[in-house]
Amino acid sequence: MEKNKLYYGDNLEILHRYIKDESVNLIYLDPPFNSNQDYNVLFAEKNGSKSGAQIKAFEDTWHWDQIAAEAWQTVVEMGGKVSQAMQAFRTFLGENDMLAYLSMMAPRLIELRRALKDTGSIYLHCDPTASHYLKMLMDAVFSPVNFRNEIIWERFNFHADAKRWGRIHDVLLFYAKDQEKYTFETQRKEYDESYINSHFKKDKDGRLFRLDNALAAGQGPARVFFGKLLEPRPNTHWRWSQENINKLIAEGRIVLTKNGQPTIIRYLGVCPSNN
Repeated sequence: MEKNKLYYGDNLEILHRYIKDESVNLIYLDPPFNSNQDYNVLFAEKNGSKSGAQIKAFEDTWHWDQIAAEAWQTVVEMGGKVSQAMQAFRTFLGENDMLAYLSMMAPRLIELRRALKDTGSIYLHCDPTASHYLKMLMDAVFSPVNFRNEIIWERFNFHADAKRWGRIHDVLLFYAKDQEKYTFETQRKEYDESYINSHFKKDKDGRLFRLDNALAAGQGPARVFFGKLLEPRPNTHWRWSQENINKLIAEGRIVLTKNGQPTIIRYLGVCPSNN
């Protein structure tokens, strides 16, 4: 795949022809939402025609027809978890517009996984009309263990409905190719003055600090703090390995509260990964 090059056309064909295996680090996918809206067709094929997939995509209206049935059959014949999911969708949903939409999405998600590096991630932008089905399909393609987050994207230009709550959000489904190897760079911004004044104190050297708990969600083993073996609270685990706990204690970064629980000193301006 060439850098700084724009491909246009049916993305399934582009993926087949131009995108190599494990060549992409990050994918943001914003497919049509199956919401019965019409969009302008942005491009035509080289011969001037418009592909069936393109026409459907930009009409954003999906129907169970011969094209959808063939797409479903192709995925089913591949076997595996995705095949099982698509067969289950057909049993549950029947031959309808939603199944046609999922039959369009399935082969593209399979191709996108092929193109993604082990260090890569994918974000799928969808809306609540299909996000629950797409979550199941993404689980089949990428495995549930590689699901990282469901991110809620709040919209402000919505219209109130007389007989139901306003529809004010979209959904981003965030998956990794490999939960152990994927890249995630935390985005940070500076604290404002009021937050610093309310959450931080000064130590004897004038450095601003705050105390933070040493627990995180999830099960975990006991650790030794200051010569005492301490169990985490139920459904929690200590944030660090024993090696890192020993290092933080040696640096004077872990102290015990009045009730004997460990807490960590975090200094303002020090990267959390190192503090």
